[in-house]
Amino acid sequence: MMLPKNRFKQALKAGRQQIGLWNSIPGSLTAEMLATCGYDWVVIDTEHALTDIPDTLPMLQAMAPYRTHAVVRPANNDKVLIKRLLDFGAQTLLIPYVQNAFEAKAAVDAIRYAPRGVRGVAGMMRASVFQTVPDYHRKAEEELCLILQIETAEAVDRIAEIARVDGVDALFIGPADLAASMGHVGNMGHPDVVAMVERAIHAIRDAGLPAGILTTDLDFARRCMEWGTTFTAVGIDMVLLAQAARALSSRFRED
Repeated sequence: MMLPKNRFKQALKAGRQQIGLWNSIPGSLTAEMLATCGYDWVVIDTEHALTDIPDTLPMLQAMAPYRTHAVVRPANNDKVLIKRLLDFGAQTLLIPYVQNAFEAKAAVDAIRYAPRGVRGVAGMMRASVFQTVPDYHRKAEEELCLILQIETAEAVDRIAEIARVDGVDALFIGPADLAASMGHVGNMGHPDVVAMVERAIHAIRDAGLPAGILTTDLDFARRCMEWGTTFTAVGIDMVLLAQAARALSSRFRED
């Protein structure tokens, strides 16, 4: 059995735009449905959602038959959470709130086996296709993709040093927390925040890494793509559901 290829990682390296969606509603049925909707990648969020570590396994299994790539966001930069998600077969992780090179190195160490890192060794796990991938522990890192989130003004200032950490594959801007760190909580459209996002995207690209972002403002998403994002999340499942339900209700209330 061959080690499963990480098509998303390959696309980032090739500079191909990858359009994504956020999955905040737990459960395998929702995850599978979203995987059929044509997005290049879908984030299974365990940080700001009810989804927890054990929930991710059936969600990963539900998405596996489709071309949409599952990206999993752990609740924090914790080696135990990261180990469990990797053992379940997650190949791409989005680590929240990384502030400096030290924290970036901790995330890299968590996805690497010793002597290069600290990931705990297990044998019979989904990641190794249940021990059918020869030399899994030696090869695993080749198909893992590590994305770190830049979520404060201080982290933007440190993009160059974070990007220099060996093993970091991409950086992702979190505009909501970035706005809050700048004193504009809830106002991601503030001119200073927009300018900081543009600065961050250029800094990430100048450092030689792919840049990503999440925004539900489609015009702003297109601006970010023009500035240089190559993996751009443009919606959140719960937001889309609420918008569609309210719009339908309004149509009949008006009638």
